Amino acid sequence: MDSRDDLIPASTSDVAEVLMHALCYDGRRRTHDAAELMARLVAERLVAYLERSGFVVMRAPTSNAPDSSRHPHPHRR
Repeated sequence: MDSRDDLIPASTSDVAEVLMHALCYDGRRRTHDAAELMARLVAERLVAYLERSGFVVMRAPTSNAPDSSRHPHPHRR
């Protein structure tokens, strides 16, 4: 599990996307009672409300793909 020190603020688009997914799917199964457009509208309104209320949603940073090479990648610093 990631340490709380590694958490970074989630963007509003990330939060809206997760909420939209939660409204449209039950696990991996798509629910037919929530249209995608309505889910997007509800998710965006929830995100706006959370921002106005002062909530900060944190997420774990994305990790790089494992690399077993001892040679540095030319584009990586």
